[in-house]
Amino acid sequence: MEFDIDKITKLASEVYNALDRLRELAELEEGNFISDRYKVAGSKYFLIVAIEGTIDICNHLISRNRFRMPEDYDDTFRVMAEEKILDMNFAEKLIEMAKFRNRLVHIYWEVNDSIIYTIMREDVDDIAQLMEKLTSAMNQS
Repeated sequence: MEFDIDKITKLASEVYNALDRLRELAELEEGNFISDRYKVAGSKYFLIVAIEGTIDICNHLISRNRFRMPEDYDDTFRVMAEEKILDMNFAEKLIEMAKFRNRLVHIYWEVNDSIIYTIMREDVDDIAQLMEKLTSAMNQS
């Protein structure tokens, strides 16, 4: 698999940094988290960075390896499944993650703070798992 190691390293560093911050915030009690607008805002930013970073890594791999060009962010993970880098069940979870990223960026006022808290506690590991799968695929080349 073709890729630019410097670009991947930079993007991966941003993703892992965001994941670390999200895990720290997820340790708070829900009431303490929701009552602190700065923590809520920070968590939204870190979610955007983590999700965007994984999409950027996937798009870099897609471009470098001349896979089918995705139609949108959601489709990025479909392409990775088509290329057998991800299984389709996992890709479906990531597609939902990309849709959530779009909600955070474009209709942020509709995102409930409790949902952010739940995602931090229950779904952030999907991003870490994705990074492991991408690393494994790149190491096989």
